[in-house]
Amino acid sequence: MEICKEVNPHFEDFIFNWEHKTYLLVGGYGSSKSYHVALKILLKLLQERRTCLVVREVYDTIRTSCFALFKEICEDMGIADTLVMFLSSPMQMRFLNGSSIIFKGMDKPSKLKSINNISLIWVEECSELRYAGYKELLGRLRHPTLPLHILLSTNPVATSNWVYRHFFRRKEGNKEFIILDDDELYARRIVVQDDVYYHHSIVDDNFFLPESYTEQLDEMKTYDMDLYRVARLGRFGVNGTRVLPQFEVMSHEKVMAAVERIPGKYRKVGMDFGFEKSYNAVLRMAIDHENQWLYLYWEYYANHMTDDETADALQEFVKTRERIKADSAEPKAIRYYQKRGFNMVPTRKSNGGTRHSRMDNTRKMKRFKRIICSNRCEHCIDELKDLTFAVDRDGEIIPDEFSIDAHLFSAMWYGLDDYDVVDVKHRFSREDFGL
Repeated sequence: MEICKEVNPHFEDFIFNWEHKTYLLVGGYGSSKSYHVALKILLKLLQERRTCLVVREVYDTIRTSCFALFKEICEDMGIADTLVMFLSSPMQMRFLNGSSIIFKGMDKPSKLKSINNISLIWVEECSELRYAGYKELLGRLRHPTLPLHILLSTNPVATSNWVYRHFFRRKEGNKEFIILDDDELYARRIVVQDDVYYHHSIVDDNFFLPESYTEQLDEMKTYDMDLYRVARLGRFGVNGTRVLPQFEVMSHEKVMAAVERIPGKYRKVGMDFGFEKSYNAVLRMAIDHENQWLYLYWEYYANHMTDDETADALQEFVKTRERIKADSAEPKAIRYYQKRGFNMVPTRKSNGGTRHSRMDNTRKMKRFKRIICSNRCEHCIDELKDLTFAVDRDGEIIPDEFSIDAHLFSAMWYGLDDYDVVDVKHRFSREDFGL
């Protein structure tokens, strides 16, 4: 069966190159690296009988990313349900020639132990894995006869991330070890060294995207240089440790003048519960939906307050009937406030609970182009203006932990639970590639 498939020219060599064990694809948003990794794997498994393992840090993210991408490509090639079968529970792909693709998450490492004869692994968003997870996967890559390959794809993040330290340069004490100068990769675009195939790509390498998408990435330069470096230029760098670099303070009068022009459906209230060391934190917010700006204009912040004392202090919300979204992990407290006449509802899930959800909420806040805080919200300013990520013993940023217990930041998460900030890094459909 002859299969014809149009690809971006910058990926042609990568698609058919199987001479090396490790393939590292580093690139910006929309560069089509994940698409071409999926296509490369499909072509290989159609030619040879192999078992491929596809991994992300969190298993639940695979269904709408890698699994869906494989399915779209197979449907476009006309081989879905003929040469390739898709199974949903558990997620698998089975090929007519005996090949298969298994999907696993590193959040369930015990599931990896029963997998044998893996000759090909794809780690999507590999920078999200722990280094120990990567080494664990290398131990699972084994087959008695077939050549072994591991494909890693990622957006470049901080130079403190293990991907940069393992494949480019690292420091040990006063010594620096250079494996490959990343500037050389940006200049040459494709480099082969020590049995590692390095590939760099940016949105300009994807001929199937509209110009408007590139313009969105260019806009990042005006409000978040770290994100611009990653998303537009596809380059590693020293990340600023501030969680919200777009946070700014404005006079209360100017903030309220803007808020008054915003429709009621874009006004939100979030609440985080606390007592001893934690704080009860309530935050009123308004969203400029068109510009993707977030205004913070009223706060309540107190601890050592019982529920009845806090309810007394917040009586104005009973009168205004403003909806307050609060942490669903506290159903007893929410029920109490409801009985007191508050229009309080739980979030869709416990957004602060898991590592994955904390990271998602932090990324969501970072997508706002501006976060503008009233100068009357003193606790907001104290907490958010210089809020920084926590770091581990090696100085590496921990993306779901902060230098302080950020209660007003949690209130932001909860209040915006039912609002989706535009994410320029979306999963592309076939139409995005002109198919």
